[in-house]
Amino acid sequence: MLKTKPSFLFLLILAVLTPALVGCDELLPSSLTPSASSEDNTTDLDSWFRVYFTDPTSPTAESYRGGPDTRLATAIDEARVSVDAAIYDLNLWSVRDALINAFRRGVSVRIVIESDNLDEPEIQDLQEAGISILGDRREGLMHNKFVVIDRSQVWTGSMNFTTSDGYMNDNDLLQVRSVRLAEDYTTEFNEMFKDDLFGPDIRSVTPYPELVVEGVPLEVYFSPDDGVAGHLIELIQAAQQSIYFMAFSFTSDALTEAILERAKDGVTVAGVMEETQVESNSGSDYERFRQAGLDIRLDGNPRNMHHKVILIDGNTVVVGSYNFSNSAENINDENVLVFHDARIAGQFETEFERVFAGGHR
Repeated sequence: MLKTKPSFLFLLILAVLTPALVGCDELLPSSLTPSASSEDNTTDLDSWFRVYFTDPTSPTAESYRGGPDTRLATAIDEARVSVDAAIYDLNLWSVRDALINAFRRGVSVRIVIESDNLDEPEIQDLQEAGISILGDRREGLMHNKFVVIDRSQVWTGSMNFTTSDGYMNDNDLLQVRSVRLAEDYTTEFNEMFKDDLFGPDIRSVTPYPELVVEGVPLEVYFSPDDGVAGHLIELIQAAQQSIYFMAFSFTSDALTEAILERAKDGVTVAGVMEETQVESNSGSDYERFRQAGLDIRLDGNPRNMHHKVILIDGNTVVVGSYNFSNSAENINDENVLVFHDARIAGQFETEFERVFAGGHR
């Protein structure tokens, strides 16, 4: 049987639409569908997602060289249009120099910072170079640590841009290439920098709170306006197999109760908590976890275990600046990303296993 040829008009339409469709972000349907397993999905994560973990045990850590900050500095060095940074604190020379160099070559550089840290010498260097910096000027914390470059990539995670966080403490730093995700973070940045709205005053207007990047479903939340704890509780309640966490601070009774309920139903729960926070914070839920018979450990890092990560069923990762605390939920400016992907979860599970193995009861 003869095959009919596609019409010229059809081919023309296909030629026009294909470049726009390939690799674009897609809106997520109302019901999240987990991505395919690593065996079924061959998307190269390096093309859009990378995570860097600090290594306090590295022989070069004391030199403050070669850590995740060098990757961020390189990305800023490659910026052509804009760099927007919401920074809790900064004293890393690599990032300072990259920001100043970007500004001097004509890139728009804007910074929002926690006012308590405005006196840092490196922040003063940025101001003296002419870079616009706005402090939050309030009792709550501007606790974000994110950078948006050229409105096309986002850097975020638990790592403050400091020597201690980049080299002495356990932390994560993520790079995500996505125009829509960048729009989410730029919108949040503008609320602070342009509208001067912080903490409970900010609005919930995230353009794409749910999206898909290269086949991977993401959720995007900012605190305190998005009710982050409620979303995390829903994720925890849906856990069927395992819940692992790394927490600098864990004082949220609501999250703790949700985890304990899943543990009663047979879900495996294990975690690591920063020892100094457990010892100094009377609101820590460490003892509640331990009394329930769960394998929750104190970290073994003589400095700080600064992660804020929850892993669910080997397929979901919660990560960002958000400590699992009432302050993060109701007072501070924070950001959270949720990835539904086994390959990304696997990278964080490797870090969890390392930190967990070094912990103690």
